[in-house]
Amino acid sequence: MTGRMVSDMTADGTETTTEMFRSPDPHEIDISPDHDGGILKKILKEGVGTATPAQGNRVFVHYVGTLTDGTKFDSSRDRGKQFEFSLGKGSVIKSWDIGVATMRKREVALLTCKPEYAYGKNGSPPSIPPDATLLFEIEVIDWTGEDLSQKKDGGIIRYQINKGEGYITPNEGAEVEVKLVGKHGSNVFEEREVSFPLGEGCEFGICEGLERALEKFKKGEKSRILLKSKYAFKSEGKPELEIPPNADIEYEVELKNFEKAKDCWSLDSKEKLEQARFFKEKGTTYFKKEKYALALKMYKKLISFTEFDTGFEGEIDSERKALLLVGHLNLAVCFLKLEENVEARDQCNKALEVDPNSEKGLFRRGQANLGLGEPEKAKIDFEAVLKLQPNNKAAATHITLCNKKVKEQKGREKKIYANMFEKFAQRDREKEEEWRRNQPDVMKTLGEWGQDEREREMTDFERENPNILMLNSTGDEFKNM
Repeated sequence: MTGRMVSDMTADGTETTTEMFRSPDPHEIDISPDHDGGILKKILKEGVGTATPAQGNRVFVHYVGTLTDGTKFDSSRDRGKQFEFSLGKGSVIKSWDIGVATMRKREVALLTCKPEYAYGKNGSPPSIPPDATLLFEIEVIDWTGEDLSQKKDGGIIRYQINKGEGYITPNEGAEVEVKLVGKHGSNVFEEREVSFPLGEGCEFGICEGLERALEKFKKGEKSRILLKSKYAFKSEGKPELEIPPNADIEYEVELKNFEKAKDCWSLDSKEKLEQARFFKEKGTTYFKKEKYALALKMYKKLISFTEFDTGFEGEIDSERKALLLVGHLNLAVCFLKLEENVEARDQCNKALEVDPNSEKGLFRRGQANLGLGEPEKAKIDFEAVLKLQPNNKAAATHITLCNKKVKEQKGREKKIYANMFEKFAQRDREKEEEWRRNQPDVMKTLGEWGQDEREREMTDFERENPNILMLNSTGDEFKNM
């Protein structure tokens, strides 16, 4: 479709501008969602292949934008630099998100975009007037997949094959049913259907990056996922699947179905306690298997259902507090096992906010302080345990250990200070010696007494009295004696 601008004069002398169009071009296709003629596409040059970019892909294009009267208002070609944007994220006008998604690599197309799919009633002054229909000649150069990694380091890349339905995605804990095909190079190392709770995938042979990707899937979506080794099987590899260490892999994944995990806000107080008990048991199961990272996730879930007291009263609130205390104490144990002592101490502090006389909270905080190299603080915690429970042998043993650590620490400090003072003294001695070396030798210095004593001819008096030192050889005191 082509057009031209026509100006008219109103009765009051005001000039108005309207767009007049001839009949539609038979090669144009209406690609607007409602087929209202809002976006017309005409292919000027066929692309290659059959693939088109998907939502979230980073697309690289060249374009020239003109008004319907032929006025060019923008051009990446004039700037000599490709334009890039994330498709379907609202970073460009609506007609671009819709139109570019239909284009193949190296395809060139003309998009005619009505105002409601462009800049609307306001336009984009000064280049684009209000209610302007725009023409864009666009060439799709290339695109890359959507980066799903939290750090945006290119470690988890998605290429959508089928978009999926709706807008809902699975949350952590959701029961997901997936079909997957895993590849390393040309080797297919697994092909299976599996159901598992999202967040516990490692128990089912699902690597970290694949779980992260599934959090962004919609029901029915099928995508190709490229994983760098640190999001896959890391430096260990997977020998049983013939995957070497530090290997990059890929999956073709279909999310066949999922059931979202229950959100805390949607439950009443009794249901929250039920969920808390459920995650407590799961956490304990993983802890006994020494799967501390999974146990951490479960105990954090426990806390999420019990940390707020809204809606809890009487005995139910007492149970809530008991479960909350267990959650913090068990998190502390997991962190201690993982040697993350700062986090362990933080959880103990939170447990002691719930119950200031918690023996386990005090004892585990003492362990964390010991791990942090603070035996004096640790000793205070263990002594507090003994006040509450005088027969606690573990606390008594740890106090002995703390005393030993404090003694060792003071011994090291004493040695450090002694060495430090010796270094200072040695440095002072070296400076004094250097100062002495730099002092002049008066016995070797020429002209010390005003004249060169070796070259001056002796007086008659000096010859007659060789033992008398002439204090002033230039003065008059000893002349004519």
